[in-house]
Amino acid sequence: MKKILFSIIVIIALLLPSCKFRSSVYSNFNGFIQGSTYSIVFENKKNIDPGQLREKVEKLLHDFDKSLSLYNDSSIISRINRNEDVLVDSYFAEAFNKSVKISELTDGAFDITVGPLVRAWGFGPGGHKSISAVNHDSLMKLVGMEKVSLVNGRVLKTDKNISLDLNAIAQGFSVDVVCRFFDSLGIKNYLVEIGGEVRAKGKKAGNMWRIGIDKPVDSNMTPGQTLEAIIKISDQALSTSGNYRKFYVENGIKYSHEIDPKTGLPAKNNVLSASVIADDCAMADGMATAFMVMGKNKTIDFLADHPEFEVFLVYSDENGNFKTWATEKLKKDITEEEN
Repeated sequence: MKKILFSIIVIIALLLPSCKFRSSVYSNFNGFIQGSTYSIVFENKKNIDPGQLREKVEKLLHDFDKSLSLYNDSSIISRINRNEDVLVDSYFAEAFNKSVKISELTDGAFDITVGPLVRAWGFGPGGHKSISAVNHDSLMKLVGMEKVSLVNGRVLKTDKNISLDLNAIAQGFSVDVVCRFFDSLGIKNYLVEIGGEVRAKGKKAGNMWRIGIDKPVDSNMTPGQTLEAIIKISDQALSTSGNYRKFYVENGIKYSHEIDPKTGLPAKNNVLSASVIADDCAMADGMATAFMVMGKNKTIDFLADHPEFEVFLVYSDENGNFKTWATEKLKKDITEEEN
């Protein structure tokens, strides 16, 4: 279920402010973290040094990786996967509990126990790009949220070979962690983007923040190169998951990184990308993964009972043509691009 979310590009250029907002001063900084890029824009009424703030943000994210990064051998999740006796920290506990909630909401379409399958299909540290029927069957015995629990600060597994993968929620959660830090500093208007995961508070020069959604085609490998749509948000988070950048082709077959926990196979449906707006980025991140697994019809049925989520889907019809679908409330805040 690991996904690297490059499907959102933040439109950083400041809008021309009206007379009312000409006194607003915005600062920004960016860098490389968690194997991806990040970019932050904030209204700097307190004359904060962006360089010093950048150092604090990067330290915060490095500490975060010590908990949830599979690419850090000494992280808490890596140690749990090696069956070491380790007490989890607050980052891990919150991510784990939110993952349980998303799994329950989506009837298992989101599942953090797919780690062995993710690696077996060639996505993740040390993976390979082939999987035999025998291997598949044995690995499926290790999948299921009911097989893991968090009790008194320790993760309990029904089988020591169970491996956790929180990458489908961790990067979104890291955005939330930075946003909480900004809130503690009293910053009222900001946008935080990490690896394409976005959360915005307030407005920018009196206008909602504008987020570009990349067109989900295999050739669109550069974020912002070709946009499918622009979505406006304020006091919300937005995450996009797609099957067009994290994949490989073997023997003429395309394998996407979205693994269906119920089949153990890369998800196959006509959804090309799912953009989700939620109150926090961890939830948006996890739900975007679940919707890619669920497919268009099941996602639309789900949203009829869950108005707390706004969603924009890009999918292909029976003739292979690009089509889009959006929840009704979101339509007023979307501008679709003509390409």
